[in-house]
Amino acid sequence: MKFLKKPKKSLGQNFLIDKNIINKILKVGNINKNSTVIEIGPGYGNLTEHIISMNPKKIIAIEKDKELVSFLNEKFKNYKNIQIINSDILSLMRKKKFNSKNVVVFGNLPYNISTKILASFIMLDKWPPWYEILIFMFQKEVADRISAKSHTKEYGRLSILSNWRLEIKKHFDISKNCFVPKPKINSTLLSFKPKINKLFNLKNSKNLEMVTRVLFSNRRKMINKNFKKLFLNNKSAIQNLNINLSARPEELSCETYYKIAMQYEKLSD
Repeated sequence: MKFLKKPKKSLGQNFLIDKNIINKILKVGNINKNSTVIEIGPGYGNLTEHIISMNPKKIIAIEKDKELVSFLNEKFKNYKNIQIINSDILSLMRKKKFNSKNVVVFGNLPYNISTKILASFIMLDKWPPWYEILIFMFQKEVADRISAKSHTKEYGRLSILSNWRLEIKKHFDISKNCFVPKPKINSTLLSFKPKINKLFNLKNSKNLEMVTRVLFSNRRKMINKNFKKLFLNNKSAIQNLNINLSARPEELSCETYYKIAMQYEKLSD
């Protein structure tokens, strides 16, 4: 593959070139003529050209690199259903730029900000959100943390936050040999569908972040001290939750953390 220029490490540029993997990724999205597709970081448009061949209603390609945007504009100049935006996804999410319905979102996410990008899709004010499915590639160890279950060493804040609002599905691992330049590690493809679950509603999702941050601040120790710190030793809150305070953070289920966050939110009102 010929490059316009040297790939930028700062932008996490590792371009997917394996056509078999590209086709497997597209099958997860189930694109049809009524689909709106957002692609985060299209790079040289290797995945984009396969998306276009499926003739969706609209494609929005978000690319931060100006030179690649010029390349993409030239490459896809004959297609009317594609819009190429020179920006980064995090700033667009902060500005609340998306209002389409039932959007399919693809992303070969830069390793250094992949969890921030996922969090921005989870922490939206309005729920259910505007997207139908997220299909993201992560560094394999990050994907393992996202999909981890309690009582495992990978389980942590990322697992709890991701499971709160999203149904997570692991599809397949992707060899580092499928990318140019070749990264040091393999990747994993995950998909996420919004949960329509009102059982664990929070007024402010930052309360869940606070609860997990405090309780996981001493991962190897019992939650006793941090739990009391979180609730300012409020005995009624501790009794209401009926939690074993001698447990360690990774021994509590995701649902337990959501209940703790709801109780914490009540006390904070």
